[in-house]
Amino acid sequence: MRKSGEHGILILTSVFFLMFFGISLNFLRLSTEQEHVQTARESSFITIHAGDSFGTIYDRNFKPLVNEKNKIVAVALPSAVELTEIEEIAEDKAEATEKYSEGKPFAFKCRKKGTESAGLTFFEIPERYSGNVLAPHTIGYISENSGASGLEYAFDMLLRTGNTENSVTYPTDGFGRILIGGEKTVIRSEKTESGVVTTLDSEIQNICEKAGSNIEKGAVIVSDVKNGEILALASFPEYDVTDISDSLDDENSPMINRALYSYSVGSIFKLITAGEGINEGFSGYVSECTGECDIIGQIFRCHDSDGHGVQNMESAIVHSCNPYFISLSRCFDIKSYRSFAYSMGFGREIHLCAGMISSAGVLPSAKELLVPAELANFSFGQGKLTATPLQINQMTCAIANGGNLIMPRIVRGITVDGETVGNEKSQLRSKVMTAETAAELRKMMIAVIYENENSNASPDYVRAAAKTSTAQTGRFDENGEELCHSWITGFFPASSPRYAVTVLVEDGGYGNDSAAPVFKDIVNMMCQRK
Repeated sequence: MRKSGEHGILILTSVFFLMFFGISLNFLRLSTEQEHVQTARESSFITIHAGDSFGTIYDRNFKPLVNEKNKIVAVALPSAVELTEIEEIAEDKAEATEKYSEGKPFAFKCRKKGTESAGLTFFEIPERYSGNVLAPHTIGYISENSGASGLEYAFDMLLRTGNTENSVTYPTDGFGRILIGGEKTVIRSEKTESGVVTTLDSEIQNICEKAGSNIEKGAVIVSDVKNGEILALASFPEYDVTDISDSLDDENSPMINRALYSYSVGSIFKLITAGEGINEGFSGYVSECTGECDIIGQIFRCHDSDGHGVQNMESAIVHSCNPYFISLSRCFDIKSYRSFAYSMGFGREIHLCAGMISSAGVLPSAKELLVPAELANFSFGQGKLTATPLQINQMTCAIANGGNLIMPRIVRGITVDGETVGNEKSQLRSKVMTAETAAELRKMMIAVIYENENSNASPDYVRAAAKTSTAQTGRFDENGEELCHSWITGFFPASSPRYAVTVLVEDGGYGNDSAAPVFKDIVNMMCQRK
């Protein structure tokens, strides 16, 4: 009896175990089915993106600098369109054919627009960058649909606000298969006339990029002397905004905006020394250049080893005579001298927009200038002094416009219709020298070109004014020759200044050899334009 009872308990236990196992399997099946149902619900639509439409960046005349052309993009549903119809319009037939064979909806670029149908949906989408993009360092580039540099970065939120999407959405069944006869949903982006209006003149920008095309490393800036608006800003080498991969590894660092980068200045700073001399009543100062001068045991040499002889201020500017300006600077009130340089923009950052800030450069302190050798170097733009091409251009505008230092700008404002500018602000300006001082400096800059028979800066169609520099860097090439930056800054027309032009050729050697011809070409081409 005992064995019989134990046997019954074992059977009963087995029955309960089998029932529990069956219930568990059923519960697992129901859970899995619920997951499938949930997945089916989540997969009830499939969306194909054709591209995005972003706001436009314009030049000062509302000419688009991006979004210049439209591209035609189609979204195809293979089950509802014949391959021959796709091959007839596809820009890349092989790629389109391969995608078609996969049986899934896809987007492709078209040579022309076809007939819209259940199987084909067409979009006209602005092509962000097409052909040769002007002013790449100003425009910047996009990474992962966000602005990464330049104006694309500074105005990212504005340029990519609102509905930018172009897409087609198809309904699917519980297994993700597109429902035959299901109605597609098409989303088209809003118009892209809204955006940012710059101060750039695309025609002048193109001239500067063409004139500077042989500059290995450097920058060119053209601005309006009356209001400080930047009409062209070019940095060399340029880079391809559609593919920055090669530029990242380029030893010439093409992605650096050299117009905002500080360099040794050299002789163009003699304009500041001359201006301070006039301010302090030394406009008639005369000094003899013997080819060198001794400052407490340290010898400073002129580029003309034989010396220039007796020099007044204008002839010293024309001959770019270092000993004259060393001698003149020793007459100055040091605090006043440095203060004048600061008021002319040296040692101060220039904020153009977010992410586009010109370096302050280095302006030695008044205490440092009390050291005789530091003062001597400072007087002709060497030593610790550095400045950016934008700062030098700002200084040139102040001389050309009668003594007003104007804060440069590259953005006029925003537009909602591509025709009018809103949020345009007046520019900051300050009186930094008298009209008489500015006039004297302009006269000297005119003499630099027309009283120097070797000048390479003299344009063919208008009289201009300029000052060159050959700025020492303290770096040497493999032959032991010192590398020097080549500069020129000037304005035209000489009698009624309108444009300020600044050219820097990094490691370019003599200013008259490398920078002056570029200045001449820019002025000539600007005079020839209609």
